[in-house]
Formats: sequence, structure tokens, C-alpha cells
Amino acid sequence: MTDQKNSNRSSNLVNVGRITTVFGVKGWVKIHSETEPMENIFSYSPWWLKTRHGVKSVEVEDYRPHGKGLVALIKGVDDRDKAQELCQVTIAIERGQMAELDAGEYYWHQLEGLAVMTEFEGQVSRLGIVSRMLETGANDVLVVKGDSDSLDEKERLIPYIPGQFVKAVDLDAGEMRVDWDPEF
Repeated sequence: MTDQKNSNRSSNLVNVGRITTVFGVKGWVKIHSETEPMENIFSYSPWWLKTRHGVKSVEVEDYRPHGKGLVALIKGVDDRDKAQELCQVTIAIERGQMAELDAGEYYWHQLEGLAVMTEFEGQVSRLGIVSRMLETGANDVLVVKGDSDSLDEKERLIPYIPGQFVKAVDLDAGEMRVDWDPEF
């Protein structure tokens, strides 16, 4: 494992999963993946683990599906005690490793942090900032949190449905335009 406490490195990272707990006694760990499909997390290398002591680069030695989840063996981690030190640690990758998307498609991390402006019944109002995304099955949902520049401090859940509710995304301007009643 290589220690890396460089803030430039951290700002270039995208969270893709988490090490949740140990699996067995030989250093294996359970992995929660935020990639789609979940096995895609293993197509990235190296992983950057965001520990309380800084960011560490690791390589995956082996992995496999286990039940409805995944387990992995990290190089240099060969017993349960070493594996325990990695539990509840976020797994990140460098942004440059992510595939280019087609026009109009976005990764969740690109939408998080955007200012949300609504154009409802001829009025333009700021609703807040996309704080996170939720996967509901039917469609993804934007969690928009009011801030000091928005019309109120409310948290709103807005379905991420381009064309219907989401009218435009401008990553360069850091803004998303939606058609959403500010009363909801």
C-alpha cells in the first residue's frame, strides 16, 4: 500500500464503493459497489482507499461474487487483523479512469453539487444544490437541499427524468434547470 495525503489527488477521486467488513480469516473483505453492474468496480485499478490517516493506493489481488454481494482480497492483506483495519473505508478511483459518456448522459458525481433552478409557470427560482442521488428502481431521484441562496431551506426530492422534470444540465455553469413546483 502506498500512502498519499496529497489534496490534489483527493480532489481527482470519485467514490465507487466501500469496504464493509471482513470475510473469513485470510484477509478477504466484503465490498459494497456503487458501480453498475456491481462487478465493474474491479475493472478499475488502482483503488484509492480514503482512510482516517489519508488516502492509500491498493491493488486487488483476487475477487469473486458472494451471495448478493462481492468479496475481494487486497494485495498485502493476508490476515483478518489487517483486513479489519480497512473496514468501513471508502473506495475511490481517479476520474480519468471513467468511461466517456454519450451527450446528455452524466455520472452521479457530476450532478452532485449543481445548483438547481426551477422554471415553473414563468418564474425562475433557485431550489438549492443537488446533495446526492437516490436509486429508487423506477428512476433516479435528485435530493436537492436548500441553501442560503435558494428560496427556502427545504429539502426536495425531484425525479431525475430528462425532458420531463430535468430540462437542462450545464456542467460548465454548475447548474441544472428543472420544471418543478417550488411548493413541493
